Amino acid sequence: MNIFKMKSVYLVLFVLLSQYSLAQNEKKSIDFESYNPPSSLVVPEHVLGRSKFPFIDVHNHQNNMSTQNLGNLLAEMDKLNMKIMVNLSGRSGDYLASAVRNIQQTDAKRLIVFANVSFSGIGEANWAENTVKQLESDVKAGAQGLKIFKSLGFSVKDNKGNLVAVDDQRLDPIWAACGRLGIPVLIHSADPKQFWDEPNAQNERWLELLTQPGRKRSASDGFSWEELIKQQHNLIRRHSKTNFIIAHFGWYANNLAYLGTLLDSYPNMNIEFGAIIAELGRQPRMAKIFFEKYQDRILFGKDSWVPSEYSTYFRVLETEDEYFPYHKKYHAYWKMYGIGLSDEVLKKVYYKNAIRIIPGIDKTQFPD
Repeated sequence: MNIFKMKSVYLVLFVLLSQYSLAQNEKKSIDFESYNPPSSLVVPEHVLGRSKFPFIDVHNHQNNMSTQNLGNLLAEMDKLNMKIMVNLSGRSGDYLASAVRNIQQTDAKRLIVFANVSFSGIGEANWAENTVKQLESDVKAGAQGLKIFKSLGFSVKDNKGNLVAVDDQRLDPIWAACGRLGIPVLIHSADPKQFWDEPNAQNERWLELLTQPGRKRSASDGFSWEELIKQQHNLIRRHSKTNFIIAHFGWYANNLAYLGTLLDSYPNMNIEFGAIIAELGRQPRMAKIFFEKYQDRILFGKDSWVPSEYSTYFRVLETEDEYFPYHKKYHAYWKMYGIGLSDEVLKKVYYKNAIRIIPGIDKTQFPD
């Protein structure tokens, strides 16, 4: 065989080997999101469709409560053992009043609405005075709390087009009014810290940001994550006579030791765990210690109304199950473990703390 034929043979072999190597690599590669094999682990499982005790969900959203068939909603709540739902999307004025009428005509004991204030016109003469008057009217109509959405600090602007901080002193009359009226403020500020971090393989929320790109935040959006969180804490400190319920554990469910220092510093600060149960489920021992220590400050919250997802919450709180999945892989790719809370702590988290903080709840619906 001459040298030219030998080179041709080697070239063909090289090409074939390269193609084989590529084919093998392609076979070995796999999409992370689609890789979800069932566990071979054999351990006790307690999948719960109902909570052990009746509970109050202080963080829910129903966007047409003024007209919807509330009987159907109550039937779904009964399946879960949810005794009371707090609808944080109560709006204001005529809509809120009509929602309250619909509730009263169905079951006045089991559905609660929180009002929402309009931030349009901040900086105009008498804006704060008029806003407080409307809030007072909403409370008189039946609102039992105030919900502040994350738009405050993100997108709310004053009458001159300037971004309004969460702790803007022009809003102080609102928080003071809530203290005077005896209603809590459930406030959502910022988002998970990882939404501001670089979206790469070092970011725990990278998969979520890839599948939900609208959740990505950056410095150009306005306030940084640190600034938004600090503003919220300034607000709590400045209005010590007003009860605050901080949504989503204040985005410190991944740092419970630090969250504990905040609760120690602010007696008027309470927390609810809407949409962060996966953080608690991956640290069951730390979470149980935290719940036992701060059992009087934690409320049950879910956020989105997807009845099938409540099972995850019950399982984390009530059982000692091991290595079970969250219901959304893009949100939590890790497995979870049950905390196994005592009945005493469960009752406080499920309903006693909410009864103490939210006015007007009929206590006779609950066990001692």
